[in-house]
Amino acid sequence: MSDRKKPYTLLNMKTFKNILFFAFTAILFAGCSGKNPIEMIRGDKDIPHLAKQGTSTQLITGGSPFLMLGGELHNSSMGGFEYMRPIWKRMADANLNTVIATASWELVEPEEDRFDFELVDSMIVGARKEGIKLVVIWFGSWKNSASTYVPSWVKLDQKRFPLVKDEGGNTLNILSTFSEEASKADAKAFAALMKHIRQVDSKYNTVLMMQVENEIGTLRTKRDYSEPANAAFNAPVPPELMDYLAKNKVSLHPGVLEAWGKQGCPGTGTWEEVFGKGVLVDDWRGMSYLTEELFMAWNYARYIEKIAKSGREEYNIPMYVNAWLKQPGPSGHAPGNYPSGGPTPQVIDIWRAGAPSIDFIAPDIYIVDHFRYVCDQYTLSGNPLFIPETTGDGAAAARAFFAYGRYSAMCYAPFGIDGGDAGANVGEISDMKDAYGTLKQIIPLIIRYQGTPNISGLMVSDISGIDSIIIGGYKIRGTLPRRFNFPGAGIPAGQGQGSVQQARRQAGGCLVITVGLGEYFIAGRNMSLNFAMADPESVQKVSFLSLEDGRFVNDQWITGRRLNGDEFRISFPSDRSKIFKVSLYRY
Repeated sequence: MSDRKKPYTLLNMKTFKNILFFAFTAILFAGCSGKNPIEMIRGDKDIPHLAKQGTSTQLITGGSPFLMLGGELHNSSMGGFEYMRPIWKRMADANLNTVIATASWELVEPEEDRFDFELVDSMIVGARKEGIKLVVIWFGSWKNSASTYVPSWVKLDQKRFPLVKDEGGNTLNILSTFSEEASKADAKAFAALMKHIRQVDSKYNTVLMMQVENEIGTLRTKRDYSEPANAAFNAPVPPELMDYLAKNKVSLHPGVLEAWGKQGCPGTGTWEEVFGKGVLVDDWRGMSYLTEELFMAWNYARYIEKIAKSGREEYNIPMYVNAWLKQPGPSGHAPGNYPSGGPTPQVIDIWRAGAPSIDFIAPDIYIVDHFRYVCDQYTLSGNPLFIPETTGDGAAAARAFFAYGRYSAMCYAPFGIDGGDAGANVGEISDMKDAYGTLKQIIPLIIRYQGTPNISGLMVSDISGIDSIIIGGYKIRGTLPRRFNFPGAGIPAGQGQGSVQQARRQAGGCLVITVGLGEYFIAGRNMSLNFAMADPESVQKVSFLSLEDGRFVNDQWITGRRLNGDEFRISFPSDRSKIFKVSLYRY
């Protein structure tokens, strides 16, 4: 038994004493329902799952759609009981309803075949006590490409668990996808974790879904150059992948289709015979070394499929993988400078073919100047938008409205939301608290209209100064408020103009829901709106029949002010979010 201070424990079968402790804490946190706390281990048929509504994908839990207002904790926050004890309430007070937190292989299975779920239990109890839902990240074989969260017994046995070789034959601290022993061991540990979560949580649905690994792929090399990898690269492309490409030819990513087409769309051959020889492309959106990336994507996907499938056999809740994106600039866009083979947009077809147990692919969006582009790429072919990591400043708070409106995002989650050395600071947490407090009020409206033409969003910045949509019978045009319409604006007085890069941190965003012709609820931050006829040739003009700011309380609209005169306009403040109720007429 560890000499660490023990957490609140949900289920521990080691000793009768621990079972009694489990029962006591279950009574303590399950409320005064009068039910036997041991019922917590019984499964519930209504486990979290995904469902389509129109063009959107919704998470269903407890029989109802659930919109995740999220934040991701630091990588090692769940590595200690005491660190997390005060944080759950802080997250609830910040208006989060979902926290993305980690479970690492090294702590779950410190010795082979000996599992320790105390930290997992502490996480579930802590979140449940504050009414927070969880998305759990499995830090298994890889985290940000590297294999640093694997147990010591894996790290020290490199013969059994071989590592990646780069093109020069150097060993990298990355488990090779060609290690059958590693995939089996990871899958076994993940299955044990999922079984435990089912036992302690399937009735309560605290855990909504799982992220399998984190930002996987090979860094510092285009592909694995170990002997098994070289043999596979020079062998025929697996027939399962070729069959998928042939059956889905019309919907393939344009870059993949172009590469295959240049080779004459062969039905068999080595990776270079099917997709061509890899080359470096100058454009950061181009397909540099695509063949090597496709090769790695297939092998990572097949490895992940073993893990996800083993976990779903124990507890069949939604599962996804996340991506470290290729970066703009001269050094960030070639695979190996970002994790090669990870689930980037250009290889999403390979992931779908190789890992059918994964429900969707999720982007970690830190290239915020290209936020819209990334969202567009990740919603191709019906992939739902789920953002597990992004920035957490005021501009990010504005982008949240846009993501939930324009893309029907299931989740938006700034990273490091618990604060600390490298996470969100107090101001950033305050920005997201404000945005989530407003979004919470309109969740029923968002859920009702997701996947329909009645909901959309606008986003502007100093880079993209104007955005517009046609919705509810009228055209809505958004701009940044006038004070941010020039480079360097938005910098506090006395600090000078600043650089264009500083100005780019400014963004405005809003979510628009139309409930009838010319009738809207609009929520947002740091944006000005005006309205016009949808038909630009029309001689008619548009004005407000009524304009109110206010809030929703228990799903009922409460008017704050009826606006008119000099305030007969929609302009969202830069430092906080608001909701407007709008009725238009034409004259």
